[in-house]
Amino acid sequence: MKYKELAKTGEKLSAVGLGCMGMSAAYGTPDDTESLSTLQYALDFGINFWDTADIYANGVNEELISKVLVPNRDKIFIATKFGFRLRGGDGNAFVGGEAYIDASPKWIKQAVENSLKRLKIETIDLYYAHRVDPNIPIEETVGAMAELVKEGKIRYLGLSECTAEDLRKAYAIHPITALQSEYSLLSRDVEKEILPLTKELGMTFVPFAPLSRGLIANKLDVNSLASTDFRANLPRYQGEYLDNNQKLSAAFAELAESKSCSPAQLAIAWVMAQSDNIIPIPGTKRRKYLEENAGAVDVELKKEDFETIEGLLKKYPNIGPRYSARENKFVDKK
Repeated sequence: MKYKELAKTGEKLSAVGLGCMGMSAAYGTPDDTESLSTLQYALDFGINFWDTADIYANGVNEELISKVLVPNRDKIFIATKFGFRLRGGDGNAFVGGEAYIDASPKWIKQAVENSLKRLKIETIDLYYAHRVDPNIPIEETVGAMAELVKEGKIRYLGLSECTAEDLRKAYAIHPITALQSEYSLLSRDVEKEILPLTKELGMTFVPFAPLSRGLIANKLDVNSLASTDFRANLPRYQGEYLDNNQKLSAAFAELAESKSCSPAQLAIAWVMAQSDNIIPIPGTKRRKYLEENAGAVDVELKKEDFETIEGLLKKYPNIGPRYSARENKFVDKK
């Protein structure tokens, strides 16, 4: 594994991290035994940057991770998030549950205690506001997070899916170490403002879903997705968008084969090549895919590869929106 510095902190993180959401939520039936083996396998590969959130199966994902995190605390840089809550306190945030954003100072104090308890640790390495609260100024949210740093409960601050305007406001209150947003061959909005701004401010950009939630890997049987699978209700997995994306992923797979790598490795390598401050966190709950994803650090792209990829995207442009109306309302678009 290769390593990158987190912002200007001196922390050395694996150049490819691990998104843990799918181990407990969103993508089909959990398999705790395989997930725990995958977490242990991540340590064997030197993948030390793990990402979770309190909303993933209502804290279950944090509890699962704790089983490997606690006995290996000095080997793992753990990131988690707060902000999403469910009406009534239960249900499934990804399928049918009524979620809302609470990034109030009052909730932050409770949320961090809940996460620390589930993770069974004393300090969270990187704590993200999962979304910007439309009812709370970002300055108040970040101010409350900064207090947690003083109290020793978190080490570094992060934001997820915010605008450039909110990122500047937040950074004026306290240094923001990492900004997390969706970024992949199929989701490139961050290239306009967010990615350049993270470089300007000296922070790390952390792309989630760098494989376009499995679409670009050319392995996903969309027809087999369970009704409880988050992706089944996303536009890119339906109708004309799905037809376009399956043709795109098949053509992309041919390019990957010509480079003696997998489509997943090529897609992750493309994301990493966009800026030297990027550390992607592809998610998986299986050892074989973790090993495959880790191999992306050895894929070298040439100028003609980038040109070929852009040509494919132009040939198959009908990608579709990344979220349905239900999810899109939580993305900060001010």
